[in-house]
Amino acid sequence: MAVPKRKMSRSNTRHRRAQWKADTPQLVPLTVGGVRRLVPRHLVAAYRRGLLLPGD
Repeated sequence: MAVPKRKMSRSNTRHRRAQWKADTPQLVPLTVGGVRRLVPRHLVAAYRRGLLLPGD
């Protein structure tokens, strides 16, 4: 793991942290139990196999 060799200024630390933003999940239309729902793309396979059940 990389270890900093000297202290980073508060301004630089906050600027660096501000670059990390969460992305909104890509939603895919999927029919589960006869109901069409929008589910995150990375969970489509789990819904199709019945590992996840859509809850309201």
